[in-house]
Amino acid sequence: MDNQEIIDQLKTAYGMELETVQNYIAASVNLDGVRSDVIKKALSSDIADELGHAQAIANRIKTIGGSVPGSFENECSQDSLQPVEDSTDVVSVIKGVIAAEEGAMAQYNRIIKLCDGVDYVTQDMAVTLLAGEEVHRREFLGFLTEYEKG
Repeated sequence: MDNQEIIDQLKTAYGMELETVQNYIAASVNLDGVRSDVIKKALSSDIADELGHAQAIANRIKTIGGSVPGSFENECSQDSLQPVEDSTDVVSVIKGVIAAEEGAMAQYNRIIKLCDGVDYVTQDMAVTLLAGEEVHRREFLGFLTEYEKG
């Protein structure tokens, strides 16, 4: 069986997770203001989860015959999670987190479909990671509702 398409999609997910870790670190450090504390703490907590996702994906890539990419192979695309000029703009950060989680969810859904009937172990891992992303997204949707109320 040729796993290359699955490996390629796992590499994409791996890069996305690492980019998320980098952007969550930046946001958790850069945010200022009284209203930012809860978001900074949530992001700091989520960093470990996202890094764990990347490690699980890396191990699966290796297990099914691939090679884990280095930093030069990772393409970054999280425009909405780039540091904002106004370090008190908590709502922009929250919206960026939601967009990143939705991107990860879409990627895991791609992997789940690709693995159906072919690689149940990778599929199971992707289902588990998808569930984690859904929890993070739900948390930040709640924050967004509260923060937009003012």
